[in-house]
Amino acid sequence: MTEPRHVVDVRTLEILVCPLTKTRLTLSPDGSELISIAARLAFPIRQGVPMLSLDEARSFDPDEIKTVL
Repeated sequence: MTEPRHVVDVRTLEILVCPLTKTRLTLSPDGSELISIAARLAFPIRQGVPMLSLDEARSFDPDEIKTVL
């Protein structure tokens, strides 16, 4: 049995900010991460819950911004 696809509410996304820079986050095209362009970090979304811990975030290369946005 596969897990149902979870979605983050759009209104919730509007109030979330990067825990490091306090700047706005952008949803990745596939909906699996929240992207902080200012911090160059991607925070995973697991079962509809954004993991906004710096320990959970992955760094990404500035060139990758073009592919994630």
